[in-house]
Amino acid sequence: MMILFFVLFFIIFGKMIGFAIKASWSIFKAIMYLVFFPFILVMLVVGGMIYVAFPLLIVFGIVGLLSNA
Repeated sequence: MMILFFVLFFIIFGKMIGFAIKASWSIFKAIMYLVFFPFILVMLVVGGMIYVAFPLLIVFGIVGLLSNA
């Protein structure tokens, strides 16, 4: 009976932990795209590295347009 309890316990909470990891990864990606990526691009331009920032902006823009289609 005790073994059954622990098996079911780990099955149920294992699924919950998996869901929590997926949710936190989605939140992390959204924060990175909305906050840190524009900040990094601005800092690249301010630092005089527009030749790096502009191609990144173009690539991510094209990927963003194609992924919504």
